[in-house]
Amino acid sequence: GDSIITVQLTEEDKVEDDVVFYLVFTGSTVQHCTSTRKINPGSLETVSPGHDCCETVKVALCASREGHPVLVVAEDSFQFVQDEAYDAAQFLATCAGNQQALNFTRFLDRSRPPAADVDFLDEKVALAFRHLKLPAEWNVLGADQSLTENIPRETLMHFAVRLGLLRLTWFLLQQPGGRGALSIHNNEGATPVSLALERGYQKLHQLLTEEEAREPDSWSTLSHTVHSGDYSVKHHRGLDVYMLTAEA
Repeated sequence: GDSIITVQLTEEDKVEDDVVFYLVFTGSTVQHCTSTRKINPGSLETVSPGHDCCETVKVALCASREGHPVLVVAEDSFQFVQDEAYDAAQFLATCAGNQQALNFTRFLDRSRPPAADVDFLDEKVALAFRHLKLPAEWNVLGADQSLTENIPRETLMHFAVRLGLLRLTWFLLQQPGGRGALSIHNNEGATPVSLALERGYQKLHQLLTEEEAREPDSWSTLSHTVHSGDYSVKHHRGLDVYMLTAEA
């Protein structure tokens, strides 16, 4: 999801400015409708939806004009694939509260990937997390809510902060248990806040400690989503396009 799609129109499809084009993606359980923006008379741009599973869906390019019926201009297939970022997000989501798995993730810290790789990892995994269909009862601290803050343990927040994953940290902060994770010590006595300070992650420390801290700039330019029952509407700020997603 959130990849840019370019649509090339044929000569006969290049029509007047009052025609609005949009794409409809029809999957097995979910349908997405995205608006487009015109780059030039022959090209459109939009954003791919974050889908709920890996499958080939039908995509239709539709044209709408006031006072006229909607026309299906073209149809094709579109494949959603499972990539490494999706695998990583799914793995992390399932190991919330699993101490064995969370301790295993610490080997990444010893290998210390280059800053550019960390930034890429942060963007892709956080984006994949946003598109995961998390259970209603999902919690950053795991399923066992009987554990108190006094019990030392690793959390997903420790993982994100240790690697300096700014966007993933912001995402986790918005989830149930996200704020509570900030005061939990691990077996070395470190909280996510003290880890950020110790490692010199100033932006991350600011994000965790300031009450009015805003989401990272590079993240906020992506999209804003509003949910309502089986529907959600996403506004992609960068391209100024909208996407309606409906569960069948």
